[in-house]
Amino acid sequence: MKGLITIRIAIDGPAGAGKSTIAKMIAEKLNILYIDTGAMYRAITYLALQNDIACTDEKALSKLAQESEIMLIRSCEGKQLVVCNDVDITEEIRDPEISNNVSLVARHEGVRKELVKKQQNLARQHDVIMDGRDIGTVVLPDAECKIYLTASLEERASRRYKEIRTKGYRESYEDIKKDLEERDFLDKNRDVAPLRPALDAVVLDTTNLSQEQVVSAILKIYQQKKRGI
Repeated sequence: MKGLITIRIAIDGPAGAGKSTIAKMIAEKLNILYIDTGAMYRAITYLALQNDIACTDEKALSKLAQESEIMLIRSCEGKQLVVCNDVDITEEIRDPEISNNVSLVARHEGVRKELVKKQQNLARQHDVIMDGRDIGTVVLPDAECKIYLTASLEERASRRYKEIRTKGYRESYEDIKKDLEERDFLDKNRDVAPLRPALDAVVLDTTNLSQEQVVSAILKIYQQKKRGI
């Protein structure tokens, strides 16, 4: 079975660039497994806050990551569910409090080490499209197709603002913009696996592109990579 696995698409980029939405759409078109690595870090952040574990306590967080079972399941309706220790926490991990703390958790080497092992194990068992901050550089450095999605800070803040308003949260646009700016700084400047495009990644600015245009562009890049162009 392992020899038949040929599809590994890595999508990296800053928060709010549309990675998850785009990756889900491509997974459907190619009928492959979508792995939302950001959701895995959010799950650990959620568990930490639920158990009063400080986001600065690397030892406790790493142990939590090692012992927690995180499953990414596609529902009958096509929605991806995040199930942690047999509990569906899909909606809970999108709470603004999780967003405000996840970069602090993700910067710890021990946490990343444990989750990267889980991510690589999934990629060995399935054809995958995986999105995150260090997929093309660390998790799947030999992926056949690497994309770095980006967009202006203003556009990313606008997208995130619209998303959380539909879920009933009331954070202001300015607060969201400030949070994204801080997360960008943390992600790009952390000591372990900082956010940056892989040397062989195609950088795609989505600021003025629709989701359909982004998907079309990535599928074209994937087909070119597949043919060795």
